[in-house]
Amino acid sequence: MERSTKGFSKTIKVNNITMSYDDVGEGKVPIIFLHGFPFDKSMWKNQVNYLKLAYRLISVDLRSFGKSSAGHKKLNIDLFSDDVIQLMDVLEIDKAILCGLSMGGYIALNTISRYPERFAGLILCDTNCIADSKKMKEHRYKTIYQIEAEGINDFAEEFIENAFRRDSFVLKREVVKKIEATILSNTKQVITEGLKALSKRRETCSALSSIKVPTLIICGRNDKITPVQQSEFLHRHIKNSELKIIERAAHLSNLEQPDVFNEHLLDFLMSHSEEFDKKKKNSK
Repeated sequence: MERSTKGFSKTIKVNNITMSYDDVGEGKVPIIFLHGFPFDKSMWKNQVNYLKLAYRLISVDLRSFGKSSAGHKKLNIDLFSDDVIQLMDVLEIDKAILCGLSMGGYIALNTISRYPERFAGLILCDTNCIADSKKMKEHRYKTIYQIEAEGINDFAEEFIENAFRRDSFVLKREVVKKIEATILSNTKQVITEGLKALSKRRETCSALSSIKVPTLIICGRNDKITPVQQSEFLHRHIKNSELKIIERAAHLSNLEQPDVFNEHLLDFLMSHSEEFDKKKKNSK
């Protein structure tokens, strides 16, 4: 049955907020894309366009980001995770493949650890399973105080400096500008609440061994925010996983090297297609 909920820039009521999302393509097991902080669903545009002829793809604006409303609850990773599950419930999706980058990866790990029966596969991009150290928390709160006093311009500039390779500021100038504009489109409150949510997240490293679904781990070779060693740790502790390191890419590997990133996605999805379909059938 054709769903009226399908298309670009759709909205839906989820967990007492209005969530903005794209839902395109057709496939037995949908792929849900979760963006990083402080971005929105547009960061997955290249992947959606590449895969939409063969798969059903759902990219969401997490609450408070992009065109999704904020609601009245304080942001936290559990809340983002609950939003994902309720979105699946409203769209009548019993099983999905979850793909998250950076903060989206934190949410993906949280969600699959709490609701393992809802997922057929997992894709973790430039992310990790650790909680913030005391030093990192102090840095985040220092940044929060700076933003509250001076605005988000300096934060955006520092973030961009760390998120991309140096040559991308010339070779990928339009991509860098788009991400910078996305960051600056957020309010001070959204950025500071997001930083607080990141600082309070729980570790998920202890739950890695319980992940039983096929898992793809992707990381940019030059990622300074979540270095390759952290992706290697994920790979060692998730039994049914494969690791792909993307050369000439930093934290936003899907934007700096989209062709290579997309090939890894497609290879993973195709190589496990029968397993995904079987998990879908078994869930009925």
